[in-house]
Amino acid sequence: MKQIKVNGVILVENNMGDFDKMLTMLTPNLGKIGCSARGARRPKSLLLAGTQFLCFGEYMLFKSGESYSMNSCETIEMFYNIRTDLDKLTYATYITKIVNDVTTENQNSYHTLKLFLNTLYVISETDKDLDFVTSVFKLRLLKIIGFSPNIRECTSCKTKENLTHFSFRDNGFKCRACAKQDTGAVEVSEATQNAIKYIMMVDAKKIFGFELSEKGRKELEIVANIYLNEKLEKEYRLEKLF
Repeated sequence: MKQIKVNGVILVENNMGDFDKMLTMLTPNLGKIGCSARGARRPKSLLLAGTQFLCFGEYMLFKSGESYSMNSCETIEMFYNIRTDLDKLTYATYITKIVNDVTTENQNSYHTLKLFLNTLYVISETDKDLDFVTSVFKLRLLKIIGFSPNIRECTSCKTKENLTHFSFRDNGFKCRACAKQDTGAVEVSEATQNAIKYIMMVDAKKIFGFELSEKGRKELEIVANIYLNEKLEKEYRLEKLF
């Protein structure tokens, strides 16, 4: 039996037996792992707080074969404001489902985890528009997992001038002339183009450090939603929790 200390965030918690939990946790180096937490549901358990949905903490695990079990934990961040606001919780649950889908075990998930925690912090601690936050998250996540769009030139003719559309078929910007041959491409303003470039290129800590008009946020939302759904081959919808 091997003892491992990891930082991680709880993606899923399920009850097991009378007092135990089975957890899905995202870690930077082990990727997404399943972990049992015995006695975590007992009122006086030292694991009670640290095994809740979205809790980020430091965990001491034991590995036996391919199975992990939790021995102790120290809470780092609970994202309390998400737990007390239904809208924030709805959006946090939505992005958690996406993260759960794109991560696997034995995968270096450092950048995905960093983005996820950064996004949860913005949802929890700011009043930024939640659809805008989600759009930024989706586009940056797509870059991390290998679907970075071509943002420097037309994906067809390679011109850098008169870029007016985003092509989902060809993964990036297109000029107006080439977009006429791509019926699925959507027109985006210069402000939205600059926002997409910013999201792709800026330091991870600064990805939410810009503003867009209502029109720009809507364009960004359309691009992020369609691009994510097509690349992950799944339609993600925001669902009411209650």
